[in-house]
Amino acid sequence: MQNPVTIRLANAADLPAILSIYNHAIIHTTAVYQYDIHTLAMREEWYADKLKLGHPVFVAEAEGFVIGFSTYGPFRNWPGYRFTVEHSVYVHHQHRGQGTGRLLVQTIITHARNKGMHALIAGIDSLGEGSIRLHQSLGFVEVAHFKQVGYKFDRWLDVKFFELIIS
Repeated sequence: MQNPVTIRLANAADLPAILSIYNHAIIHTTAVYQYDIHTLAMREEWYADKLKLGHPVFVAEAEGFVIGFSTYGPFRNWPGYRFTVEHSVYVHHQHRGQGTGRLLVQTIITHARNKGMHALIAGIDSLGEGSIRLHQSLGFVEVAHFKQVGYKFDRWLDVKFFELIIS
């Protein structure tokens, strides 16, 4: 039987685990088009900005360990886009495919809806089949496919945008 996963708001003590999960994605995946790993100071600044702007950071916890995180923020910073947010979700590589990502995205959907948001956007590497299937299973619809807009691991990468109308 799988250990229960709890979703809760993150706190500063979670930042080293969040950093580790994010840096693993930078080093080993095309889930994020970053090259250089982040520092704890960078993650602390990111978290402080999220708090200041009122954007949530959620963590998934199992047996006292953070195994994933999700957040959202502005899709674009112009006033006309204020009801649309873009989210991110990352799950520890040893816990992928077990439903943690689904719980984190469902929490984001509920939170954004309760905050009066209208649309939720996900930008996903076109090779991220697991993430694409997850988002489609939650009702997200592919609305754009940008070809060769990213470059990582010595190859051009496509990104797909998925949208969920939540209001």
